[in-house]
Amino acid sequence: MKGTMKNSGLRIGVDVGGTKIEALAIAADGTEKLRYRVATPQEDYDGTVAAVAGLVTRLEAELAGSATVGMGIPGTIVRETGLVKNANSTWLNGRPLEHDISVALARPVRCTNDANCFALSEASDGAAAGKNIVFGVIIGTGCGGGVAVGGRIHAGSNGVAGEWGHNPLPWQRPEEYPGPACFCGQHGCLERWVSGTGFAQDYERVTGSAASGEAIVAACERGEPAAVSAVERLEDRLARSLASLVNVLDPDVIVLGGGLSRLQRLYTNVPALLPRYVFGGSCNTPVLQAKHGDSSGVRGAAWLWSVQEAMNPR
Repeated sequence: MKGTMKNSGLRIGVDVGGTKIEALAIAADGTEKLRYRVATPQEDYDGTVAAVAGLVTRLEAELAGSATVGMGIPGTIVRETGLVKNANSTWLNGRPLEHDISVALARPVRCTNDANCFALSEASDGAAAGKNIVFGVIIGTGCGGGVAVGGRIHAGSNGVAGEWGHNPLPWQRPEEYPGPACFCGQHGCLERWVSGTGFAQDYERVTGSAASGEAIVAACERGEPAAVSAVERLEDRLARSLASLVNVLDPDVIVLGGGLSRLQRLYTNVPALLPRYVFGGSCNTPVLQAKHGDSSGVRGAAWLWSVQEAMNPR
């Protein structure tokens, strides 16, 4: 590895999003050292590779040290082929992104789904620190999930463990069937109901009026009936969705991130609704807000390498 400060424990995480790429350097103790972000080169694979490599190089130059590099992407690496699949940044699909970034930086790079990075961050030093089985949920523009067990990502043999957003809404009401079309080719995925986008689209379908998620929440806080009903539908759908997860995985804690996770009433109302749907009629699973907020994904990418590995790079 290049640089003048060897064995410093410096780790860099990169979050490749649909609109921005962010890179963060953390010290061995987890404290933030420096971060930068750039716009994501749309529909430009080579430009995306160059942008990631450029951010890492810039951080290392300013910190005068070499680092391990982990990366979160809005998709999955197929381990048999090394190619990206399921990315909503579609220009990444079918491309050897992890390999190409490794070549550009002349070192091994670890890459996984961005929701896995979120779960790992919160399990490592976030809201779920010290818990064994952690399910991280991102309810933002889209809807995703990741699983951490014993402080390590559980990706599964197909690389899709935690892809909660592309399961159907459970216990559908007649008016919810078959549900809106999803980019994955199915109908009624959770992403079309409990994401920020799905929340706003549900409000428009019911009321005939378009509004942003933020505007709907503000109207709910003013007591406007249509907005209150929309938020109540969101809470019930989120409770149904998380209950099906509890019935399968029964995690020690569920951590919420993404734009909708800032809605504080979720942390009271959703746990109260869970027992309606969890098998046996009771549920004591905590539902917590992410400690690191929007930084959790990029922090989790840095945590793809342990402190020991960063202190003793090959």
